[in-house]
Amino acid sequence: MKTRYDFLEMEMDAILKASKDNIVVTDGEGTVLRVSPNCESVYGKEASELIGKSVDELEAESIFSPSITKMVLKERKEMQVMQRTPAGRMVMATGLPVFDESGSIIRVISFSHDLTEIQHLKEDYEELQAQMERYQIEIQELREKDHDVDEFVIKSKATRQIWQLVQRVAKSDASVVFLGESGVGKNVFAHALHQGSQRKNESFIEVNCGAIPESLFESEMFGYEAGSFTGANKKGKAGLIELADKGTLFLDEIGELPLAVQAKLLKALQEKKITKVGGVQTKHIDFRLIASTNQNLEEMVKKGTFREDLFYRLNVIPITIPPLRERKEDILILAHYFLKQFNEKYETDTFFHAATVEELTSYSWPGNVRELQNMVERLVITADSRTIYPHALPFFIQHDSMKLTNGWTADELEETHTSLQEAVEEVEKRWLKRAFKRFKTTYEMAEYLGLSQSTVVRKLKKYNINAKTN
Repeated sequence: MKTRYDFLEMEMDAILKASKDNIVVTDGEGTVLRVSPNCESVYGKEASELIGKSVDELEAESIFSPSITKMVLKERKEMQVMQRTPAGRMVMATGLPVFDESGSIIRVISFSHDLTEIQHLKEDYEELQAQMERYQIEIQELREKDHDVDEFVIKSKATRQIWQLVQRVAKSDASVVFLGESGVGKNVFAHALHQGSQRKNESFIEVNCGAIPESLFESEMFGYEAGSFTGANKKGKAGLIELADKGTLFLDEIGELPLAVQAKLLKALQEKKITKVGGVQTKHIDFRLIASTNQNLEEMVKKGTFREDLFYRLNVIPITIPPLRERKEDILILAHYFLKQFNEKYETDTFFHAATVEELTSYSWPGNVRELQNMVERLVITADSRTIYPHALPFFIQHDSMKLTNGWTADELEETHTSLQEAVEEVEKRWLKRAFKRFKTTYEMAEYLGLSQSTVVRKLKKYNINAKTN
C-alpha cells in the first residue's frame, strides 16, 4: 500500500516531467537532489550526471554558469540571473530558498527558463533597428551629397564646406596645402582634389616626406642615371617627381623634410625642371602640387626649421581640416561606413547596439578618422555576437579620461566632495542612472555596465534609483 510519502514522490515526479522549465532541487549544502528530465536539452547533461553533485562542482565545470543556487545560499533570498549553458542556450534562472522552523535553508529550488529564442528575436530586432538607422543615413547622404567620390563621407557642415572648397579649387592648377592633425583624412581630400581636376586621368604620386632618409631623398625624388653610384640600378631610375608628369604630386607630411632637402625641392617646384643624379640633361616636368602637414608651418618658419620661400610656394591655398571631435556629425556615418567595409572584408554581419553608437559619438577620438577606422575593424574582428555591445569597447572609450561622467572632470569632483569614497559613489550613481534611462531590464544594464545582474539590482536599491527618481 502506497504511503503519503510515495504519493508526494509521484506528485514531484509528475511536476518535474510536466514542467516546460528546467527545475533543479538541491539540499541546504548545494547538493543536487532532483532535476527535471529536460535538463539535457538545456544544460547538455543527463539527470544522472547531475544528481549527487554539488553546485560548486557543476559551476567549476561551467554547467551552471553562474550557479543560482550558490547565490541563493549566500544571499538567503530569491535571486535571478542569466546563464549561458554548455549547450549554447541562454536561460533565465530563478532560485528560491526553502527554510525550516529554525530559519535554516533546507532546500533550494531553481527554475531555468530557456530564453534563447527570445535572445535571437532581440538580436534580430536590434539588427532591424541598426538597419533602419543605416537606411536613414544612406537617405541623408543622398540628400546632402552633390558629388559622389569613392571612400569619401560627407555629413557635417564643416566637411561639406571643405568639400565645396576642394571642388572649386580642383579646377585650377594652384598649389594646395592641407592642414590638420594626424588621421583627419588629409590624404583623402588630396585624392578628391586630384579626382576633381583635369589631371584625374594622369598619375597621382603620393610621397611620405617623413619616410625618405635625407641621404636618399635626391635619388628618390629626382631619379638617377645608370651607374651613378654603387648599388644603383644598371638601367637607372625615374624619380617620383618625373612619375608625376602631367599628373599630381602629393607631398604628405612636408613639415618632416630637413632644411637641406627643402632647398632642393624648392628649386624643382619653382622651375618645374629636374636633373637626375649623375645626369647632365634637364627635363621639364608638368605637375600639380598638393602638400599636407600636421605641423604649424608658420611657427616652423619663425623658428628657422622650415624655409620661408618654400612656405609661400606651398601656401597658395591652405585648407584646414578640423579634427573629428569638432565634427561629431561625421562620427556616426563614418562608423557605419567602416562597419560595412569590414563586414564585407571579413564576411561578417555585425551591427552596432544603439548604446554603442552613443559611446562612439561621445568619445573625443584623439587619433581622428584613422583611430575610428582601426577601432571599427577591431570590433568587427573580435565581436562574439552579431550585435556589438558597449562592453566590447575599450575602457578608455567607455570612460573618457578627460571626463568621468556628465561633463565632470576629476578636479571638479575633488572640489565638490570631501572624500574619494563620496566621489566614487557619485560617479557610480550617475552611471547607474544613465543605464536605467537607456535600458528596460537590469540584465541589459548589467551587460552595459560590466557588472553582474545581482550587483546592479543591489546598487539600484542602494541609491534608490527607480522610475520616480528618473
